[in-house]
Amino acid sequence: MTPAQLGSLLDGIEEQTLPWIDEFVECAGKVVARSGGGQLVFVGRSLDSMFDLLSGAFDGLSQPGVSRLPLSFARAAVLKNGKWSTPGLTKNELRQAREILASLGASPDDLARRDRPLAFVDVVHEGGTFTELFDLMRDWVEEERAPWTVIRKKVRFVGVTSREKTSPKTWRWQQHVPWTGQLPAGAVVNVSLDAYAWSYFGDHQTKLHRTFRPKDWTADIEGPDRDEKTRSALAQAVGVVKIGRSKEGRRSLARAMADEPALAEPWLRSLITHLSRTGGEERR
Repeated sequence: MTPAQLGSLLDGIEEQTLPWIDEFVECAGKVVARSGGGQLVFVGRSLDSMFDLLSGAFDGLSQPGVSRLPLSFARAAVLKNGKWSTPGLTKNELRQAREILASLGASPDDLARRDRPLAFVDVVHEGGTFTELFDLMRDWVEEERAPWTVIRKKVRFVGVTSREKTSPKTWRWQQHVPWTGQLPAGAVVNVSLDAYAWSYFGDHQTKLHRTFRPKDWTADIEGPDRDEKTRSALAQAVGVVKIGRSKEGRRSLARAMADEPALAEPWLRSLITHLSRTGGEERR
C-alpha cells in the first residue's frame, strides 16, 4: 500500500502499534511453518493483520504466497418445527461461494492440478467455519466427479486457537469434527495464541473490510470508512505491513519458523534463508 493509494485517509493519524505484536509475529511464523509449504489463504477477516504482516514479509516472493478468502458462513438461525437450526445456503449463495473459491484457484479442477496445497487459515473455536468450508468443497468435488484421492492432498487447515494449559484432557476441536478424518495425517494443525490476543483479533479489533456473511457475498465492495476509528485501524494495518518488510520483522518470523519440525523440509529452509538476509529499515 503506497501513500498515493491512501490519499488523505491517514492525514493527522499517528502510526498505530499492533497489540501483542511480538507474540503475533511468532504465531505467524509458526502458521507458515505448519502450512506444508502451501499457499496461505486467510478465511474471512479475523486474521487480516497476519495477512498484512506476511504480505510485507513475502513481498517480491512468488512462494509461498498469501491471499484472502472473503467468506463467512455466519447466518441467523431459524425456528422450524419447534427447533432452532441454521439454514443451508441458497442456490445463489452456493453459486457465489463457488465463484469466489474458483477465483483463488480452489475449484475441483484447479485443486487437482495444483503442485502445492492451499492452506486455509483462520481463528478457530469449535471449527464451524472450517467445517462449512470443507463441506462446500467436498460437495463440489463430488458433484464434479473430480478425483478426491488427489484433491484431499491439496488442502490443509491451520487453526489459530486460544492458548490453554496442555493436558491429556485438553479439548481439541479437530477431534470433534468427523471430516478431518478424510484428510491425510497432518493436514489439520493448530497454532496457539495468547487467549487475550486471540480474543482481540477474533472479536474486538476494528476491521477495514465489511463482514462476509452469505447475504453479503454479492454486495458491492466499498472502500474503507473515513471515521476516526477506521482511519486508526488503517494506520495500524500500514504499520503491520512495514514490520513485515523490515529486517527485524523478517528475522523474527525466521526465528519462529526455525524452531519448527518442518525445518527439515527444503522449502522452509529456503524461506528462512531469504527472510534472514532481506528486509528494509529496522522496525521502530
